[in-house]
Amino acid sequence: MSAPRPIVILGTGYTGRWIRKLAREQSLPILAGSRRPEQRLNDLAQTARIQFDLDHPSTWSALPLEADLIWTFPAVPLEQVRAFATYACRHSRRLVVLGSTSAYDRGDEPLTDWPPWIDEASPVNADLPRVQGEEYLRTQQGAIILRVAGIYGPNRNPVEWIRQGRVGPTKKFVNLIHVEDLAALCLRALQTGRAGDLYNISDGHPRRWADICAEVSTRWGIVSPQEAFPSQPGKRISSRKALEELGYTLRHPDLYRTLATLQQEVGRNSH
Repeated sequence: MSAPRPIVILGTGYTGRWIRKLAREQSLPILAGSRRPEQRLNDLAQTARIQFDLDHPSTWSALPLEADLIWTFPAVPLEQVRAFATYACRHSRRLVVLGSTSAYDRGDEPLTDWPPWIDEASPVNADLPRVQGEEYLRTQQGAIILRVAGIYGPNRNPVEWIRQGRVGPTKKFVNLIHVEDLAALCLRALQTGRAGDLYNISDGHPRRWADICAEVSTRWGIVSPQEAFPSQPGKRISSRKALEELGYTLRHPDLYRTLATLQQEVGRNSH
């Protein structure tokens, strides 16, 4: 059995650190890339991190030639994305790129209480620079694109978003994915996803912010200072393709159960 190929995370932020954690649990060789690794990754050994900056081609040579890549930041600007792809994207190298479900924001959403389900065949806004970069990497370089819903998890808690008034009790649908599930799906896509394919990544259960706010108020007495103003309907993202084709079972399928766990952790850390 051949040794697993090394993986490099391009942009090791919140999600990237979870990818690294899960990869190490699976005994996969992995390097964390950052524009400023000395400041942002100083808790990692020097041998576990590299400097990578899309805007500075002098850093690109730090990528091991045989490594697969997980790209976690917006694929912009297009000119620099193309230059990097020309340098680094070889036929044997697999590339997973984290996009966003905002690709489906087309400005023509019907004002309806129940927006239609969105799957990978739904039209995207090709005028968005991020979409242009992702589609170039997908169609020209065989990248696997993950269109990711709102990410939550430890230290990124929707209950705190409500407390702070960042969100309020609107009728807008929101789609969420726990960072641990996202990280696991990144590795699964790298290992088994089809080159040039795309997958929507969410927990598959869109909810209205009004319903989430009501549940949070009932459970923890936390109420958003933001009023229930009229809003766009939002989106309902289908994640069926990713879960079925990548053969993955969510570790956090129940938002409210996971929020309860996060709240328990907040309580322990506050004492």
